[in-house]
Amino acid sequence: MALCEFDLIRTHFQSAATARDDVRLGIGDDCALLCVPGDRELAVSIDTLVSGVHFFPDTDPYALGHKALAVNLSDLAAMGAEPAWVTLALALPESDSEWLEGFSSGFLSLARRHGVQLVGGDTTRGPLTITVQAHGFVAPGRALRRDAARVGDWIYVTGPLGDAGLALRMLLEGHAGALPESLRRRLERPTPRLAEGRAAVGLAHAAIDLSDGLLADLGHVCRESGVGARLDLHRLPLSELVAQQVRDAAAWDLPLASGDDYELCLTVAPEHGRALEGRFRELGASLHRIGVVEAGSGIRCQLPDGGLLGPLPGGYEHFRNG
Repeated sequence: MALCEFDLIRTHFQSAATARDDVRLGIGDDCALLCVPGDRELAVSIDTLVSGVHFFPDTDPYALGHKALAVNLSDLAAMGAEPAWVTLALALPESDSEWLEGFSSGFLSLARRHGVQLVGGDTTRGPLTITVQAHGFVAPGRALRRDAARVGDWIYVTGPLGDAGLALRMLLEGHAGALPESLRRRLERPTPRLAEGRAAVGLAHAAIDLSDGLLADLGHVCRESGVGARLDLHRLPLSELVAQQVRDAAAWDLPLASGDDYELCLTVAPEHGRALEGRFRELGASLHRIGVVEAGSGIRCQLPDGGLLGPLPGGYEHFRNG
């Protein structure tokens, strides 16, 4: 029997949710009542995932629940924020208890891992659409921003690029049976780099999470900061599977433009670079220096042989790539 809206919420999202002391009133009323610490600023981000646009309709619901939250936590990570609360709005074609059990398990498992409480939302009937709003805390004036890169900064990324793009390419080409599990996980269950974002606070100038591809997202930083950049392509961290595609087919679009990596891209003054690398070593986290911020505008990509890559591939844009 299909559940009504309120039974759906109680059954799948309320009982297993994390409980935080700063939530005075959570799910069940017209609004949540939340306590923002007096010595913190509130960071807020919202993302919508639409079936057939952001994920395949037959995506495993546990993985989809994980990713719906992960992409929002990744935005908080890019600001150096500590996550606290989320809201969730679901449009569902039908009340499917088995699908909801998988989705809520993936969503709430990641929420518990990072001490995040689901505090409200909405459910309605319609094409499968998932909207999550995430809230976190950051010390006043300490948030990492896109508009703070400076000429001479070293450019870093936190992990390998292009795995999710290669997974998506294989799925679109009908090679799901040959898709390595490591690539599928990178596409469907990204890891929000929350600890890495907080470790960069006070050392990094600018940051962004890589959702639409390195060139597109670093391009946002460059435009907002009024600078340019040079990337040393031989320094890009690549898995062996992506590196093989680059060697065999010069597929630089995978690490540069395919998106869905959800790694962080950071710009850091050279005098703070070693300190940042030390913090990441203490975390057991990876960090790779891939280029430098330059005067001017645009991004230059230097090939391993010293030449420049051109023309540059573009990242994902809604209403252009749809």
